[in-house]
Amino acid sequence: MTSPTSLASILQFAGVKPSLFAANSRYCGIDSATFITADGRNVTYVRRRFVPQPEALAQLQQHSVSQGERLDIIAAQYLGDPELFWRIADANRAMRPEDLVATMGRVLRICLPQGIPGTQNA
Repeated sequence: MTSPTSLASILQFAGVKPSLFAANSRYCGIDSATFITADGRNVTYVRRRFVPQPEALAQLQQHSVSQGERLDIIAAQYLGDPELFWRIADANRAMRPEDLVATMGRVLRICLPQGIPGTQNA
């Protein structure tokens, strides 16, 4: 049986970056760092996540909010996973995701993940 330490070493050697977070988390792929306190304790933390500029995201389509809609249901409909609601929040510059569905008729941008180019006039 392989120990967790040697498994981590093998994955790191192979170029696979381990993550503390699920693949659909907004924090997946964000590096962690360690801070050593004055009394010598190691405190591991996640480095800062920089939110992408919405203008840099390729838009797939738009969605007009209806009464009673929830952002997780919209994410499931367009992105196939309700836990990807944060991608819609990023694409619409929302600090509070619940605000995106508070107003009927608000048009939401549904975008590809950062770094994936879209096609012109899709």
